[in-house]
Amino acid sequence: MDEHVEKFIAEAEKSLADDTFVKLILSNYKGSDRSLQKISVRFIETKKGNQLMFQSRFDTRDTVKNFSVAQAANELRLHLSSGFRNAHLFTTDGDFQLEIGKRNSRLTVGKPTTKTRPSIAHDRAKRSFIDPNAFYLKALGIATDKGEIKPSQQDKWRQINKFVEILAGLIEQSDLKDKQALKIVDMGSGKGYLTFAAYDFLTGGNATVKERASSAGNEGTLVHTRVSARSVEMTGVEQRPELVDLCNDIAKAGNFDGLKFVHGTIADFDPGEIDILIALHACDTATDDAIYKGIVANASIIIAAPCCHKEIRKQIKPPEMLAGILKHGIMLERIAETITDGLRSLILEREGYKIKMIEFVPTEHTPKNNLLVATRHDRAKSTEISAKQVEEVMNLFDIGEQRLEILLKK
Repeated sequence: MDEHVEKFIAEAEKSLADDTFVKLILSNYKGSDRSLQKISVRFIETKKGNQLMFQSRFDTRDTVKNFSVAQAANELRLHLSSGFRNAHLFTTDGDFQLEIGKRNSRLTVGKPTTKTRPSIAHDRAKRSFIDPNAFYLKALGIATDKGEIKPSQQDKWRQINKFVEILAGLIEQSDLKDKQALKIVDMGSGKGYLTFAAYDFLTGGNATVKERASSAGNEGTLVHTRVSARSVEMTGVEQRPELVDLCNDIAKAGNFDGLKFVHGTIADFDPGEIDILIALHACDTATDDAIYKGIVANASIIIAAPCCHKEIRKQIKPPEMLAGILKHGIMLERIAETITDGLRSLILEREGYKIKMIEFVPTEHTPKNNLLVATRHDRAKSTEISAKQVEEVMNLFDIGEQRLEILLKK
């Protein structure tokens, strides 16, 4: 191999050995896989020690693999011989840029872009439920290499923290509070932002609400404590195979042994017996399918963020007293959303759940901001009242079918 390439690899090995390594980027790919764009390499902290994560960016997907420091040089040498024409090594001592031509190569050395290594350890004192330096946030494009949330991802960051805060509070107030082994399914997990965050938090990766309040100086009756590391078996269900592959790669890179992602639809997936079911932004009646799966699985907690309310909208016939108000399309659409989620709440109450409908995140950050939260409790209290109210609402608006109701009757 060319002397400049070998010198570049030697500098990378040296930076890893003396703790000056910041990051490494391979670009300008001219190899056989035309969809490959670049590879980014950075340190990550895993439960099995510090490793190097190689994140490959393709036209329509990302993949990640992690390697030990000892394996890094061979992996780098392999990639440099496979078609990459540019490589940029960032260290706290200097920047090294390698350009590989058809006949020869050139190595340029410059002043360091940064003199501070990005932290790879969790900062447990931060006032957030999720560490912004978590490796999966970097792999998913939420955070920079330095563990700073990107300006364009601030809304997603708020959503992630709010969700984990809500989940932590629900568990604390449920019969799962002292359970040390949890089974969780996330229906329609997408790119896995919330799935990774929930798994990381519940397995002991971050501080609890109590610690956050205490560290902020709001002592009161709060105590300084941490999340006890639970055993969590968590599955993300997603119908886009490229997202399933990406999330499984990231989970493997971080040694999240209890987290997996599977290809499938909400309607077809059988969760078995589970403790918690999550379904965020499942479109239209897919939310009903997910809630049904949670009820049948006897889940202690069901969390759903409904969207795209189409089923009821097409059926509604406003009662005469509301005909003038609901003649406007936008008003009919809003009332359809309210009735749809209201019926879901009543049906869940009838099936033995205590219901809360809360604002997920403020409307200025996302319009899809309602969160339906169901916690299993004694069935006897409100079953008959809720059943009667479901019937009355459907009759009032001349609604013939409601997906969740149909599934439960079957």
